[in-house]
Amino acid sequence: MSAPEIDFDSLLPRLGERLAEAELRPVHGRVRRIRGLLVHASVDGTGIGELCYLRDPLSGRHVAAEVIGFEDEDAILSPIGDLQGMSTRAEVIATGGPQGVPVGEALLGRVISPLGAFVDAAPGVDVGTLSAYPVHAEPPMPLSRQLIQHPLALGIRAIDGLMTVAKGQRVGIFGEPGVGKSSLLSAIVCGSEADVIVLGLIGERGREVRELLDVQLDAKARRRTVCVVATSDRPAIERARAAMVATSVAEYFRDQGRDVLLLVDSITRFARAQREIGLAAGEPPTRRGYPPSFFAALPRLLERAGPGATGSITALYTVLTEGDGTLDPVAEETRAILDGHIMLSADLARRDHFPAIDVLASRSRLMDTVTSSEQRRNASRIRDLLARYRDVELLLQVGEYREGSDARTDEAVSKHAAIEAFLRQDGAEHSDFEETQRRMSELLS
Repeated sequence: MSAPEIDFDSLLPRLGERLAEAELRPVHGRVRRIRGLLVHASVDGTGIGELCYLRDPLSGRHVAAEVIGFEDEDAILSPIGDLQGMSTRAEVIATGGPQGVPVGEALLGRVISPLGAFVDAAPGVDVGTLSAYPVHAEPPMPLSRQLIQHPLALGIRAIDGLMTVAKGQRVGIFGEPGVGKSSLLSAIVCGSEADVIVLGLIGERGREVRELLDVQLDAKARRRTVCVVATSDRPAIERARAAMVATSVAEYFRDQGRDVLLLVDSITRFARAQREIGLAAGEPPTRRGYPPSFFAALPRLLERAGPGATGSITALYTVLTEGDGTLDPVAEETRAILDGHIMLSADLARRDHFPAIDVLASRSRLMDTVTSSEQRRNASRIRDLLARYRDVELLLQVGEYREGSDARTDEAVSKHAAIEAFLRQDGAEHSDFEETQRRMSELLS
């Protein structure tokens, strides 16, 4: 989905106001050179993170840009948009502050860009109903957060039953390309009990954006969903900004006392965008070419989710992996920060097992906090039966397993088909939390 040309005079709500105010002031600076992804400009009095506009008097184009560093007497800006058409006479207008994102009830059911502009075909909204939240916000203070005490049903039996997610928990969904991460996210959006859902699509294929929103999500899910989109063709700063804007929108609804489900697809593309920005700014590459700024930006982003003083943000982040992901710094860092991990198996995906969750490799660190002792016992027994079956699977395939040698293994073999049926779930099928627990008990009785 190619992003439409943005009319900056109508950006909501504060961005347009800042541009109008900036145009009344003298020009703050001029572009000195454009090199690759970055713009070098002579601008007095700017700071890191400040939002500026590049205005070309010949073409009349406005392009937003953010100050990301300095070199000698020049400010280094990363444009949030396409620089096509910018000339040597381009001017730089500083707004005096960082970017804000428009927030309010009017965002529900809508699709916005990382600049806060509506990119869907629905009618516009009254700017008076919106306020602005900072894109670069600080995480809540640790002692101001509520304690995590309640589960959040996602409608997926394998998750709700065996790796229960809590309200305010942060979980990573790890898997290779093509194992069903996006399909799993759409099923979670439709089956979740969250009050508000914020969906951040970062570096996604344009074709898949509309398929997800118009085909995979039902009308009820769309009405409570806010989608922030930056497709793969957008500049790196815009793709990186999409994750921050989605988090800011989720923070607004959390501060209203609601339970928010934040889905970011994917952290890997956010990391690659940060790598492009850091290397273009001259940072030294470290592990897999990622600059030091990425390893500082990742925890700042992830720590913004979680419980607040009133509401909560339950966050699911997808991570693309290669093989087992042990050599991938993005997967390693993300897994170390988050409160749980859901591993998707390419082998299960090839067998058309949806969702392709490897139960034995997945874990929720907060499940014991928010579930009953009965559910924990049932989940432990199912895991044990799956592990025992995996131990003798090869023997079964070659006909070498002899029934009666071990009673627990015999039980694992006899109940494996029923366990697989429990774990399989069509994308349109949603199971409530009580039904999932009842089926687990019946399975083991």
